[in-house]
Amino acid sequence: MNPEKGGLAPGLYLVSTPIGNARDITLRALDVLREADVLAAEDTRSLRRLLDIHGVAQGDRPCLAYHDHNGARMRPRILAALAEGKSVAYASEAGTPMISDPGYDLVKAAQEAGAPVTAAPGPSAVVTALTLAGLPTDRFLFAGFLPSTAAARRKALEEVAGVPATLAFYESPRRLGAMLADAAQVLGPERQARVVREVTKRFEEVRPGTLQELAEIYAETPPKGEIVVVVDRGRSEKISESDIEASLREALQTMSVRDAADFVSRMHGVKRRPVYQQAMQLSRDTD
Repeated sequence: MNPEKGGLAPGLYLVSTPIGNARDITLRALDVLREADVLAAEDTRSLRRLLDIHGVAQGDRPCLAYHDHNGARMRPRILAALAEGKSVAYASEAGTPMISDPGYDLVKAAQEAGAPVTAAPGPSAVVTALTLAGLPTDRFLFAGFLPSTAAARRKALEEVAGVPATLAFYESPRRLGAMLADAAQVLGPERQARVVREVTKRFEEVRPGTLQELAEIYAETPPKGEIVVVVDRGRSEKISESDIEASLREALQTMSVRDAADFVSRMHGVKRRPVYQQAMQLSRDTD
């Protein structure tokens, strides 16, 4: 707050909003929304509804829509307000701005223009899901939404298969079964995972199981609501070079070099490239 002005200091304020339960708003977020000169939001209807719930009057302040489809057109207007020394509050539709959310270009442009940028932190679906999953959280990788097509999705999963961290993904209900099936194939069918659904809402659910078990559960019955898939880290640190070599020698008896590398890297939860190179060397040595 700026005591001399009686409101917020000039700058861009990133406001996190509830992901389900409206009471998860922070007191500071309400202060920012109450005092900002200009309001901006990914979805202005959601923001106005949140303001009504908490008794925050919009008054005659502008409430600007800022999202992926109009960013290039709206950024100059927001930057002009910042240049005039105004305070601008930008709120996500739900959760924390910039986390799988539009606004990156706005923050970058504001910083390049020399405008102060700060955040009123709050809820995030991925962090809440991680706290509920019961899987290690000392190191995790948030991979956002995977591609919608099967081939691209499997390639993206291969890129993170060997990361020594818990993996977290957002997914749509209608694609969940296919995503879990691909994850079971690429990351390993016995890898532990959790499907976390509707966090902070009435029908919140955490479904545990292996990737294969979860893929079978959701193959024919897509769930409803917003989904976070949390996958336990691979155990590649326990796999020795001799284990990989033995698996490759066995696989190469019936498979091509490419297929053997794919199979062994998935089986042991390790990166494919070094396994493929080792398979190539073993194939040359036996020729």
